[in-house]
Amino acid sequence: MYYVVHMTRRANPPWTSFGPFLRSVREDKAAHDRRFSLRQVAQRIEVEPAYLSKVERGEVAPPSEEKIRALATDLGQDPDVLLAMAGKVSAELREIIRRRPKEFGELIRQLRDAPDHAILRIARQVREGEW
Repeated sequence: MYYVVHMTRRANPPWTSFGPFLRSVREDKAAHDRRFSLRQVAQRIEVEPAYLSKVERGEVAPPSEEKIRALATDLGQDPDVLLAMAGKVSAELREIIRRRPKEFGELIRQLRDAPDHAILRIARQVREGEW
């Protein structure tokens, strides 16, 4: 008699690329500077090396916003990019959106398929007060 085992594949969580990206950046830096060993980085951001290793391997969810910001600073990365890769939005951006959710929801939907150069142009115009 044969038994068929049905295994369901769970979709990868959205943050699975966060850990490997983080590891790649850290290891590139560690190749030139011993201060970027797993243990040293973990110590600077105040987590256990075993935990950081699991994060890098995608075995556990990314850490808190505070720790991701510390990692970004330590590794010279953009915190908003790391937060997005981790499937998170900063508290600052959440608060901005919370103040005018309808308007920001519509804006983001309209910009969803816009090319990068168009989004950057709009950001520059807002920054320079050209509205």
